[in-house]
Amino acid sequence: MVGPMMEMVVQNRGPPWLWPLLKTSFFVTCRVHGVSAKSECNMYCLDCMGNALCSYCLVHHKDHNVVQIRRSSYHNVIRVSEVSKFIDISSVQTYVINSAKIVFLNERPQPRPGKGVTNTCEICCRSLLDSFRFCSLGCKLGGLKRDPELTFALRPKGDRELGEVSESEESSTPRKLRKTLAFGRVVDADGWKSSDDDARGRQSGATSPATPLIVSYRTSRRKGIPHRAPF
Repeated sequence: MVGPMMEMVVQNRGPPWLWPLLKTSFFVTCRVHGVSAKSECNMYCLDCMGNALCSYCLVHHKDHNVVQIRRSSYHNVIRVSEVSKFIDISSVQTYVINSAKIVFLNERPQPRPGKGVTNTCEICCRSLLDSFRFCSLGCKLGGLKRDPELTFALRPKGDRELGEVSESEESSTPRKLRKTLAFGRVVDADGWKSSDDDARGRQSGATSPATPLIVSYRTSRRKGIPHRAPF
């Protein structure tokens, strides 16, 4: 029986495999290949929508769409480069772990947001950057109930190639750094001066001619004829 959340996903052109993926237990020993090495289940077939798979199970899913699930701080994550091929992850905050951009699968409640936090996840109240609404794919799935305009459906390929920067791509640049780039200034004796002008000044100074050598025209004084002191 399809639950109400799954029905909402289908109505919003979301993938039928997302809800089963979020409920699957990963990093457990494979029931079929448990006696073999590397039988930990960290794969999932989006076509079969069954249990987690180990590396030995992949022989039966050669022509299927299979993704790999990873772990970070005891939570399941998936790389953006993999999941973004199948669903739109905009409005979900991304993170960089081991030089790879990832998103969390399920919510990570945070009862007490840090001081100065102005934005939190709409579902579990986890602290977020200002440009995001959800901390995980599961929270965005829950957000479909509240916002009918939300969707996991990918935009047409032509629209994605127009060079538009999505929220998930923008998150690779820290918010603090973006503010610094937008409003970065330095103070000199004349008041405010943009960092770009300062950089150009340094560049022009680097290419200016070398300072000429200082030549001293002071000559040493010759000693005259010695005179005897008067009696």
